[in-house]
Amino acid sequence: MMLTAYDPFAATNAAFRALDQLTGRAGAGTARPLSGMPMDAYRVGDNFVAHFDLPGVDPGSIDLAVEGNTLTISAERSVPQLENAEWTVAERPFGSYTRQLVLGRSLDTDRLEASYHDGVLTVSIPVAEKAKARKITVTRADTPAAVEGRTIEGESSEQKAVES
Repeated sequence: MMLTAYDPFAATNAAFRALDQLTGRAGAGTARPLSGMPMDAYRVGDNFVAHFDLPGVDPGSIDLAVEGNTLTISAERSVPQLENAEWTVAERPFGSYTRQLVLGRSLDTDRLEASYHDGVLTVSIPVAEKAKARKITVTRADTPAAVEGRTIEGESSEQKAVES
C-alpha cells in the first residue's frame, strides 16, 4: 500500500525540496529542523526532576553539561538514510536539539542523574544538603547563670557592667 495525501501546498513543497537540495538536505522532502525540546519539570521530595521529549534520538548523541548553574542539553536526530527511497512526506523533524536551563543554587549538580527511555530524557537533581529545611533546637535560658554568659551585640554582660 502506498501513502497518498492531498497536498494543497504542492508548489510550496516543491520549492522546499529545491531549497533542501541546495542546502545539502537532499531527499529530506519537507522536513523541518528541530525547533524545540518540550519539557515538564517539578520537585518531588528532595529532587528537582525534568523530562524532555526527544523522540527518535540516538541515546549516544545526548550530551549534558553543567557550567556554573546552567544545564545544557544537546541531542541529535538523524535523517534516515534509505537507499533508493523517494520521499513522499517528510514531516518529522530532524537535526540538533539544544536547551539550556538556569538552575537554582540550591541544587547539587554534582549528583545529577540522567536516563533515556521511550524517547524521554529524565534528569534528576537532588537539592543540596545545605539548602534543605532543617529544624533548629532552641535551648531554654531562664536561669541567671545562662543569661549572664549570653552575648548581646557582640559584648558579654560582664563587659556591659564594667562600662556602666
